[in-house]
Amino acid sequence: MSLDEQGRYDVVIYRLEKARQTIEQAKTILALGYWEIVANRLYYAAYYAASALLIANSIRVKSHEGVIQQLGLHFIKPGLLSNDIGKLYRQLFTFRLKGDYEDNYNLTEEQVAPMIEPTEQLITIISNLTRQALDKRS
Repeated sequence: MSLDEQGRYDVVIYRLEKARQTIEQAKTILALGYWEIVANRLYYAAYYAASALLIANSIRVKSHEGVIQQLGLHFIKPGLLSNDIGKLYRQLFTFRLKGDYEDNYNLTEEQVAPMIEPTEQLITIISNLTRQALDKRS
């Protein structure tokens, strides 16, 4: 995706808002007990935030794995984000894959519900870092 500065800003702001909307979807679905769907929404909330951070920093990726790799390389390894953020993101990715694609795997409340608050924190932390990157560009 080749973006000018305004286009980059617009996409980043859209994805940050999408992250917030998606975490709210996860919390709403939580009451219904559909744990695979909650895990999916948690992962995508984190993904939208992480991809916004990468776009704000002009880091290109082509896959979900690419987001994980680039997040680790550019933000976790240098200490801008904690290792715990990386572990949480990877766990959300794993749960999303298992919940969406494995026929004999069921996520449980005990696995998924405790991830809501840390995912909200992840989104807040990444959103703040993303806004800092946007401020530097303007």
